[in-house]
Amino acid sequence: MSHHDAFWGVHPIVPTPFHDDGGVDLDGVRRMVDAMVATGVQGIAVLGFMGESHKLTSAERREVLGAAVEQSAGRLPIWVGIRGLGTAACVEQAQEAEALGASAIFVAPIPPQSDPALERHFREVAASTALPMALHDYPASFGINLSVDLIGRLARDGVAPYIKAEDPPVIGKQRRVLAAADGRIGVFGGLGGAWLYEELVAGAAGVMTGLAFPEVLVEIFARFAAGDRAGAAAVFDRALPVIRYEFQPGIGVALRKHVFRRRGIFAGEHVRAPASPVDAVTLADFEAVVDRCGLRIDAPGWTLPPVEGPVPPSRPAPCMTGPAAPFGPRSPDARAR
Repeated sequence: MSHHDAFWGVHPIVPTPFHDDGGVDLDGVRRMVDAMVATGVQGIAVLGFMGESHKLTSAERREVLGAAVEQSAGRLPIWVGIRGLGTAACVEQAQEAEALGASAIFVAPIPPQSDPALERHFREVAASTALPMALHDYPASFGINLSVDLIGRLARDGVAPYIKAEDPPVIGKQRRVLAAADGRIGVFGGLGGAWLYEELVAGAAGVMTGLAFPEVLVEIFARFAAGDRAGAAAVFDRALPVIRYEFQPGIGVALRKHVFRRRGIFAGEHVRAPASPVDAVTLADFEAVVDRCGLRIDAPGWTLPPVEGPVPPSRPAPCMTGPAAPFGPRSPDARAR
């Protein structure tokens, strides 16, 4: 059974907050969840690449996910990033995510670069849990390319009804994926939101990325979903300089944590090693770009709105069946896929 239409909209990849001494700040995790709820997103994703999951211990992963699920209390679905050196480690993470109350998982590929090997990997992870699964197609970080044929086959079979699509040129591949999956896949863009408007035009279900200004993504999606394509494009065009500056390789996580700290969500801006330092001049330049776009760095909202009139409401989310249950109906034989 496919769940490709159960999730939609804006699902930010959120950073993991640390104390200045490098320890995980669980109070910051809870404030982050509340802030995302207030912004109007349709879900959040923890323990992704931007969440520095590869720098956390197994115990810390459990603590972060547990705090996020508990604080959400059913207000938002929680996606969990799954990334290990082998299938067994990914299965363990997926089962742990389900046990801790997550709503869905997004799973990274593992070597080798082979469709049969990758298919075995994804099918084994999917079979180990009842949680809906998204493939994470991000060759720039993982060094593995997911073929359109593989993505389409896993979607048609209900194994992976979603994809976090980050393989440039993104629009062409996303269109081919939708065709190969016979439309039975929910495509979520990424890459900082740099192609969000064009992705929505091409048929994307939403966006799953780490932009520290989620209110921008929410407005773009809401206006587009309401049929206000001109308004959605205007918001997107206004925000592009911030998206471009924030998505710089090596310092993007630090810039996002800077925004969260300025907004009172995180107590500090610590990024675990290895990490590129961000100097005061770069931070000042970033804040100048934010100001030039008419955005506020200390709170959600615009100082110079790009579109007159209120933001239309997004379509209401389907009811959740429990405090952290995934959206939509569940298949009784989900584990037997």
